[in-house]
Amino acid sequence: MKIHSINTSGNVLAYVSVTLGGYFAVRGLRIVDSTKGPFVSMPGYKAKDGCRDICFPCTKEFRQQFQDTVLCAYHRELAQIHRSRGCERPRQRESSGFEERAWPR
Repeated sequence: MKIHSINTSGNVLAYVSVTLGGYFAVRGLRIVDSTKGPFVSMPGYKAKDGCRDICFPCTKEFRQQFQDTVLCAYHRELAQIHRSRGCERPRQRESSGFEERAWPR
């Protein structure tokens, strides 16, 4: 997983690239800030009736696991940037008890 272009202002907090199991790469993911907190936005396109995701998790459980893993990596990257600049550690959201694990092969 690679976190790109971390932003400190605006709704898009970062861009992300993910490789699943070493076999399938997804580019163009965005971490977006919302009133309910950050979430992972999948790459998509505009259709006549709104926006459509190009790729997406097929189950609710995998969607949650995917989002938790991406957001965890984003928070780790933020913390590392703050440590390297000598800043205080940023506030982090409450832990969900989720531990990053290897993607299924």
